[in-house]
Amino acid sequence: MTDSQVHTVRIGSMVGDGIGHEIVPATVRVVDAAAQAEHLSIEWVELALGRDAIDAHGSPVPQSTLDELATLPAWILGPHDSASYPEPFRSQLTPGGVVRKTFDLFANIRPAVAHPGVRAVSPNMDLVVVRENTEGFYADRNMHVGGGEFMPTPDVALAVGVFTRTACERIAREAFTLARSRRKNVTIVHKTNVLSLTTGLFRDVCTSVAQEFPDVTVDQEHVDALTAHLVRRGQDFDVIVAENMFGDILSDLAGELSGSLGMAPSLNTSEAKAMAQAAHGSAPDIAGKNRANPTALFLSAAMMLDWLAVHGHGQKCARAALRIRHAVTGALESGVATADLGGRASTSEFTETVVARTLRT
Repeated sequence: MTDSQVHTVRIGSMVGDGIGHEIVPATVRVVDAAAQAEHLSIEWVELALGRDAIDAHGSPVPQSTLDELATLPAWILGPHDSASYPEPFRSQLTPGGVVRKTFDLFANIRPAVAHPGVRAVSPNMDLVVVRENTEGFYADRNMHVGGGEFMPTPDVALAVGVFTRTACERIAREAFTLARSRRKNVTIVHKTNVLSLTTGLFRDVCTSVAQEFPDVTVDQEHVDALTAHLVRRGQDFDVIVAENMFGDILSDLAGELSGSLGMAPSLNTSEAKAMAQAAHGSAPDIAGKNRANPTALFLSAAMMLDWLAVHGHGQKCARAALRIRHAVTGALESGVATADLGGRASTSEFTETVVARTLRT
């Protein structure tokens, strides 16, 4: 797709629960501003998901939502608070999990970047955790039917971890391909001294895939050692590839070390779909108070636009993504920040600042 061709990108929008009702509309505004500045046409498709969807449709993820998502290349998903849902929905797969499984969003890309103007434990951190998103030790992701946890007696609880060569290969290729566009280093995370077969398979498959990328340097770390290394020398890491649970924990740690988990973006992808979703939760304690930090979802949306550019929707998407990132960085560097970062700006005030900066030529 060339910039001279008329093209409208259809993107889904789901507010979810809690602060999603504030940060998703704010993100739509920021994306619209970037699109306007780049003469990019976006059609937003608003879809029901979460507690509001239960009330209106009898399900947190209506079939109509899934049917519409199937027609879209990308969407923004607000945080959900499934723990507050009434039964039986509380005990079912979370809304995000349903969407992730339905569209096989196997890669969860989570950058952790320190920003000027934001105090950080690791002020020079600039890394990306590439997390396998469908298997591992998480009970909601490793079974076709039912969960991966079970109790043969009331006093015994068991969990099944699933690792397949196919899943390990495709997440490894995502990591090494990404590393080629960065500093060309991949760290493979495992725990083979204890989980020799499962994480051993993950390590060995990643090592094998590395041979396809001779220009990328490869090293390995036990997950527990890596947590210490991230605290001590987080700036030394580039791309970290990990199985599901390890990747979840490490990306949260890296997000906080780089400034705040409230700034940690995330993109879930398959070969054909992308879902922008902040790494943090729905924060019901501050929902509706205009205090939430929307930065993570702003940056997640920028990642989504970059993905759209790579997948045939034109370089206007990439330029819009760059505008958003520059606007966020400029706002933070100027001292405009929400309370979690030590600032005084409300959600709406921070959004207005980012929108204004996004529109600048």
